[in-house]
Amino acid sequence: MKIAMIGTGYVGLVSGTCFADFGHQVICVDKDQGKIDALLSGRMPIYEPGLESLVASNVAAGRLSFTTSLAEGIAGVDAIFIAVGTPSRRGDGHADLSYVYAAAREIGEHLTHDCVVVTKSTVPVGTGDEVERIIAEVSGGKHVPVVSNPEFLREGAAIGDFKRPDRIVIGTEDEHARAVMREVYRPLFLNEAPILFTARRTAELTKYAANAFLATKITFINEIADLCEVVGADVRDVARGIGLDNRIGSKFLHAGPGYGGSCFPKDTVALLKTAQDNAVPQRIVEAVVSVNDNRKRAMGRKVINAMGGSVRGKRVAILGLTFKPNTDDMRDAPSIAIVQALLDAGATVVATDPEGMEAAAPMMPDVTMVDSAYAAAEGADAVVIVTEWDAFRALDLGRLASLVNDRVLVDLRNIYRRDEVERAGFVHHSVGLPDRA
Repeated sequence: MKIAMIGTGYVGLVSGTCFADFGHQVICVDKDQGKIDALLSGRMPIYEPGLESLVASNVAAGRLSFTTSLAEGIAGVDAIFIAVGTPSRRGDGHADLSYVYAAAREIGEHLTHDCVVVTKSTVPVGTGDEVERIIAEVSGGKHVPVVSNPEFLREGAAIGDFKRPDRIVIGTEDEHARAVMREVYRPLFLNEAPILFTARRTAELTKYAANAFLATKITFINEIADLCEVVGADVRDVARGIGLDNRIGSKFLHAGPGYGGSCFPKDTVALLKTAQDNAVPQRIVEAVVSVNDNRKRAMGRKVINAMGGSVRGKRVAILGLTFKPNTDDMRDAPSIAIVQALLDAGATVVATDPEGMEAAAPMMPDVTMVDSAYAAAEGADAVVIVTEWDAFRALDLGRLASLVNDRVLVDLRNIYRRDEVERAGFVHHSVGLPDRA
């Protein structure tokens, strides 16, 4: 099939490349000339493991191409996917749909044949109705079925998630659109990936409900971790104990400094705005958003307390800046609030991250960026692990301790055992484990 992907951000580029790898003919469209020029020269605008080589192989095979011209991109295609950004709108937190609606208008202006339009972007309930109305109005009355096909990709594991999904949700009541979407996903259907057909509004809400539930699991185990520290329990064993119950499951039960990234923060807030607009309170999600926001700054206070209650004039080494490993995404990363709390308290902060320093630097102009954990630790009074990159999982703790003045290690991801940290000479602080004192 011939597919147009409008938007070459995280979702659009990964989805378009994977569709091409299935054998479809895909053209990715983006208004950003610099981004398209970079892609044409083989440079990726995002960091995602395996993406660069997958793009290169499909470009070489002639299945994947890039353009800034939407008219060129949608000519003769069977399906047009809208995968533009829907960031939180300033002021009220609603999803900003201006890019989605602009894409719909331009599609309507240039569409000359029958095809299916698919919203891949995360959009509030009812957006598909408006996209369909805009296209019909601009195109002079053409009937173009609009499908909701939300993505469920995890940054750092997106290619695997796309090719081996837990499920594919397709929201449409149009039979032609269903047939087209079955053909688009035929390679996965043959692999018996569950495909759920629903009404369009149901599919739109499913995406938000899924992210809100996962955010709730993270926030729940983080609050349990706080309780564990006080009563002398081990949150890791608590998580295992409840996660082995198949009604609960083990995923998203790792205690830490709170969730961040491009999805959970904005999607939970957007869901709350939809609920408020419809006078249907979502009290659990409200609590999740509030607790998570407060937790990030609280982790800064945790570091300060681990360093004796004051960090004024002290140097803190931060290991990991991105909201999770295997991505360069700094959006709503816990490190932002943690670092700011330390700076506000008078500390000097030195940081390192395998992929995120370029994106982090403008957000943290007062932080010194260095190229390794050992460089960050040299002359520091404490080392803080914020993001669980593989590069930080097997550090030479003895060497690290020899570089640090006060030998305080705050492990906000629980990637090291207390006994090995203490053998290296560190005072160990973690999340959800009682302090030695």
